[in-house]
Amino acid sequence: MQRELPTHYTPTAKVLHWLIAVFGFAQLSLGTWMIGIPKTPPGVRASWFNLHKSIGITLGLLILLRLAWRLTHRAPSLPETIPGWQRSLAKFCHFALYVCMVVIPLSGYLGSSFTNYPIKYFGHTLPQWGWDSPALKERFSQVHLTAIVIFVVLIALHVAAVLKHLLIDRDGIFQRMGWTRRAVKRDLGGSGPGPAQ
Repeated sequence: MQRELPTHYTPTAKVLHWLIAVFGFAQLSLGTWMIGIPKTPPGVRASWFNLHKSIGITLGLLILLRLAWRLTHRAPSLPETIPGWQRSLAKFCHFALYVCMVVIPLSGYLGSSFTNYPIKYFGHTLPQWGWDSPALKERFSQVHLTAIVIFVVLIALHVAAVLKHLLIDRDGIFQRMGWTRRAVKRDLGGSGPGPAQ
């Protein structure tokens, strides 16, 4: 028996995905560029770093919202034509992406908390609960940078997989996170409706 099943994520999941993707790319670009800003004149470098921290905190909150949404809403099931090893790899990569998306802003925030410089959120100084500890600041900075490198590699794999599904397999995987409606026919073998989406 042929039955049309939805293959899209929810609108909320799509909005969060693309917001995090766009602002995450901007944040990575800003973070890479601002490292080269000279320390003189005073204030210029600090203002860019504060902007980076402000965007990072905002992204962190969006990521927590997306994680909460993902844990309470099942993703659309993959087509049966996808081999088991690709399913396992996709599951691992998505899990690793979520780990990095949590670790990156968290380690950045913690690293900034163990300095004498206050954390400013779009001009508003946040309460300072940490203390000046160069060792802790360096440790969290290393975690921050390592997670970013891993994240960039995972993003490259993610984009490569998306392009493969879009241009070669043409199996509708890309459209699941897009805005055009599309359904795929799956042989349910008379077993009734598939899992809830």
